[in-house]
Amino acid sequence: MNEGPTRILFVCLGNICRSPLAEGVFKSLLRARSLTEHYRVDSAGTGAWHVGEGPDRRATEVARRHGVTLEERARQVAAPDFVDFDYLVAMDRQNLSELSTLTRRRGSRARLHLLREFDPDPGDRQVPDPYYGGADGFETVYVILARSCTALLDHVEGQRSAGTRLGR
Repeated sequence: MNEGPTRILFVCLGNICRSPLAEGVFKSLLRARSLTEHYRVDSAGTGAWHVGEGPDRRATEVARRHGVTLEERARQVAAPDFVDFDYLVAMDRQNLSELSTLTRRRGSRARLHLLREFDPDPGDRQVPDPYYGGADGFETVYVILARSCTALLDHVEGQRSAGTRLGR
């Protein structure tokens, strides 16, 4: 097993809605379980449209209502992410496909997953993009992320307990 914290990167399209919310939810779960020191968590987008911007105000608001803080600025997935992270966790198939293409080009030690692979109620296995909708879409996404991130953390903790880092 690799030493050091387990490193997880959540990825969506622009890194202002789904992936920063997933990052915030996951960090909140880590704090609640006193596991923060065992993880490094970040988020990024496959596109560069919002680099440097804060999260969408609707994502920030739904997070605040649930006691979750969103602190990071949007960034684009970069070459070092493919070796610096153990898990690259995509919000939808498009993101996963783009990560897979980049992985083939750059090489990667990280495992690629759709977040909803871990969801006990996976639906179509995609986290819907709430960007073009109203605030209710962000609440729906929060519920999906809370459930999926809890299951992901349970899975990764099981891997850590078993002495392995990667895999599903």
